[in-house]
Amino acid sequence: MAEVMDASVPEAPNQSGSKEDGAAANQGEDGPKSNRASLKRKSEVKTKKHKKARLSRSHQPDYTVHQGEDMLLVISNASSQYVGSAWTPRKKGSKKRKVAKAKLKPNQIKKKKPICSKPKLENGPAKEEDGDKKQFMSQTDMRDNWGQNLPEEVLINIFQMVVVQDGAVPFLCRVGRVCRLWNAAASSPVLWRRVTVGHCWTEPGKNQPPQTERKIEDTIIWLAQNRFSQLRDFSLCHWTKNADFMLQVVSKFCPQLRSIRLSYCKGLTVKAFHCLGLHSRCLRSIDLQQSGVEGLLDFLEHHGMQIRQILFTHGLKSDRVLAAISRGCCPDLELLEVNKRLDSKDGELPVCMQQLQMACPKLKTFRMLNVRPLHKMMRNCAASSSGFPLLEELCIATTAYSYMTDRDLKEVLFGSAKLRVLDLRGCSRITPSALAALPCPELECLFWGQYSSQFGSSSMKRGLPMLTQKWGPTLQQLDVANQPFTEEDLELAMSYLTQVSETETLRSLNLSGTRITPPALRSVVRRMTTLSYLNLSSCRYLPRGVKKIYRGQEEIRELLDKLE
Repeated sequence: MAEVMDASVPEAPNQSGSKEDGAAANQGEDGPKSNRASLKRKSEVKTKKHKKARLSRSHQPDYTVHQGEDMLLVISNASSQYVGSAWTPRKKGSKKRKVAKAKLKPNQIKKKKPICSKPKLENGPAKEEDGDKKQFMSQTDMRDNWGQNLPEEVLINIFQMVVVQDGAVPFLCRVGRVCRLWNAAASSPVLWRRVTVGHCWTEPGKNQPPQTERKIEDTIIWLAQNRFSQLRDFSLCHWTKNADFMLQVVSKFCPQLRSIRLSYCKGLTVKAFHCLGLHSRCLRSIDLQQSGVEGLLDFLEHHGMQIRQILFTHGLKSDRVLAAISRGCCPDLELLEVNKRLDSKDGELPVCMQQLQMACPKLKTFRMLNVRPLHKMMRNCAASSSGFPLLEELCIATTAYSYMTDRDLKEVLFGSAKLRVLDLRGCSRITPSALAALPCPELECLFWGQYSSQFGSSSMKRGLPMLTQKWGPTLQQLDVANQPFTEEDLELAMSYLTQVSETETLRSLNLSGTRITPPALRSVVRRMTTLSYLNLSSCRYLPRGVKKIYRGQEEIRELLDKLE
């Protein structure tokens, strides 16, 4: 034990002999005591620790980004009232060292010995080696600090690629903490033109404390004042609180705002929409899917002239919104979409098509997803002579039973010669003759599949060849899933698709649940080289091992080998 302790304490060679002689002379009665005292003194002596070289750190950015109590991202200026609010980790061992110094007595404090500097060696090769080491260290530093040497324009372009794919938040907030250069690049207003802010979920049944709400409001104000100067597209998702305040702040500080999307947000009031109409003169699109429409009605009556796109969810007051649009509040409307909640049973919405055609003559896209329109006639309403002349897409798809008939379809599309997309999935009452009579010669997408077996028709249908003969040269997607066409009808319809002399355009073909036969399918697969999607699931007239979904030309070519 004594040898280990002696080896751990460095001593001069001239002093080692004197200490051993003294220890031998004092042996006797006081020998063991003196040895214990010497061991005790030696244990108190500590070896010197080499001080670590201090690393030069870059200057901290002008703002801090940290997480609050409810995992909310808080951004604050270093010169504002948030200084010191961010949590910083405590240095390890800071308290212990102070306590240890306080416990030591004055006579126990060890004095530092002067260290003699070593003589410098005047050797030429040693100096060259030192120069090579410095050059190597400078090269490694340059490789490690590549991000700080890039031009700011290059960093902005790199960040722009990430923002397009992943969004501005929280990516830009995180990269802004790397260094001052990255902070300056991430603060560019060009990167903040399209922002989506999602709210973190709190514990069920618990409200946010007042301190957290204040942090949220301060964060919103700071973002609007310092980052949203060129904001154009803004989305707010899952905000059950503070959505009204957020909408007011964004409308005040973002004069270039063009579209706003509020998904699953609650608490929207008339005041927020009034502020939106007062400050956002460039606003063109409003998306309120799965959110309240209480203040939208008043907004459309006063500022509907500037709106081009409206999307909302069917609810208690949705019929009032559609009635306001039909009265002419939005004469320049180009897109109208009404959908239904997944947990909602009521999907019927009264619509006067004649009045809507006269109020929105510039409508290009009209979608009613899982909403069954009930066509109603107005006594004092004059019939429109042009219908929807600019309509390019009509979607009345539903998974339930549809009331739309051939007459209703004709009233909607009698003037739509520019129609490109027609989605009638679930409309089992529509006949092929009514589709063939539509005035649209260049239809590109026809979705006419039946996905509800409860209300599907079991009677055989005929007339599909009329549709493929009319739109075969322009069709890109065709869906006739579960339609009860006969084998001869399907074979003739496929033959019209293969007789296209011009450039092939068909990309997707859905024949799921039909009576397609191998000879009819063989001609389509052999001729359509541009086909990339083919659905043959549940086709009873095909052999086993073939009834599945095929994606890509390779899988479709393998199918051709099996059919032959």
